[in-house]
Amino acid sequence: MNPRSLIPLVLALVACVPCHGAAKPNILFLFADDHCYEAVRAFGLTDIDTPNLDRLAARGITFTRACNMGSWSGAVCVASRTMLLTGRSVWDARAVYHETDAEREKGVLWPQLMARAGYRTFMTGKWHVETEAALCFDQVKDERAGMPKTVPSAYNRPLAGVADAWSSSDRSLGGFWEGGTHWSEVVRENTIGFLNEAARQEKPFFIYAAFNAPHDPRQAPEAFLERYPASRIALPGNFLPEYPYKDAIGCSHQLRDEYLAPMPRTEEAVRVHRREYYALISHMDDQIGRILDALEANRQVDNTWIFFTADHGLAVGHHGLFGKQNLYDHSVRVPFLVAGPGVPGGVKNDSPIYLQDAMATALEIGGAPSPDHLFFKSLLPLIDGRRQTSEHSPIYGAYLDLQRSITVDGWKLIAYPKAGVLRLYHLKEDPLEKTDLASHPAHLATKDALFGRLLSLSTELGDGLDLRQSFRK
Repeated sequence: MNPRSLIPLVLALVACVPCHGAAKPNILFLFADDHCYEAVRAFGLTDIDTPNLDRLAARGITFTRACNMGSWSGAVCVASRTMLLTGRSVWDARAVYHETDAEREKGVLWPQLMARAGYRTFMTGKWHVETEAALCFDQVKDERAGMPKTVPSAYNRPLAGVADAWSSSDRSLGGFWEGGTHWSEVVRENTIGFLNEAARQEKPFFIYAAFNAPHDPRQAPEAFLERYPASRIALPGNFLPEYPYKDAIGCSHQLRDEYLAPMPRTEEAVRVHRREYYALISHMDDQIGRILDALEANRQVDNTWIFFTADHGLAVGHHGLFGKQNLYDHSVRVPFLVAGPGVPGGVKNDSPIYLQDAMATALEIGGAPSPDHLFFKSLLPLIDGRRQTSEHSPIYGAYLDLQRSITVDGWKLIAYPKAGVLRLYHLKEDPLEKTDLASHPAHLATKDALFGRLLSLSTELGDGLDLRQSFRK
């Protein structure tokens, strides 16, 4: 018998409500902040050291086209995390954002649903949702703000010919060093402490370990910075000194993320920031490795599902942009790794998914109830072979009322309503989204068809922006 034919049976057994005293699987959700999809060594896209994320990829399945759905806020993480915790699509999540506490009172947030299924729930790290984490989880330790505090010298740097006044490894600047221990190390210690405690208990656990890394201020120990000399840092293949529509799409130099580096962008500035970005990711990877080691030492790994993803990506020099407030792949796509009982190792799945599908997947694994409003889908059918294609196609994207996108069948259409501009990319042939085909005669039909589908999808999702007003023919 082909061993892969046993996968659906194995997954069904570990995900079902326990019978005859069998233990439910544990769930460890590892969450990064601002982690671009390309920044994992195993993916072969970036020269970066991530041995432990590579280790996770080798043990499980990688969803290569995981995306955030969009944001109604300049703080994209707020929208992403609200969708993740509520299970609502982007505009439905916006509608309940300021009433997230009412969602908690209904008992329909992700950790609450896991608790109803018999899980002991734990949270550490970044929260950034409009309700109290302590009221959502059984145990919370070291809840953190949306980003570590920063200082003026962290911005608009480095300038040509001017000494850089900011240092990633300078502990006196606070930020990730506030409190005396790097915040990524605090998440590690808290998670391992809970794992050790859980090993002595019968209840399955659900851990929500949310790193602030690699969000700015991108601070890491000097030893990690030393891994990335300037000679090792390559410019993005779609580097631009300045994005032509930056003002019309809400990404001017006045936007906080975009103000981190001088504009027009310089090659030196992009290399400096990418060096610090890689160092912080490698440092986080080291903490993840120690968490995985503890899981193995406690003999919990065989009955634990492990997820790693991020709330969105980041540009850091792609297209002349630095933040996540755009709809290019570097800012909407994230790494998405899943390992667990019966999951085949070293597998890549190119199905388009939303990162918030992690919630629906965990609910199915744990036999937890699903709220009626749940928009996102369990990935178990894709993992075990029950489905060959994603339930999310096309993929929708949005940022404020300034940007919309649709991605389907290897094509992406981006709409800039304020500028009255459409941009069309053939992702299969142009993965870095360098060549805009919107005005190319051979692709006008494709552009029109995608725009029509974007209009329909926007209506279906309750998008209040009328794109027709900006693109009248």
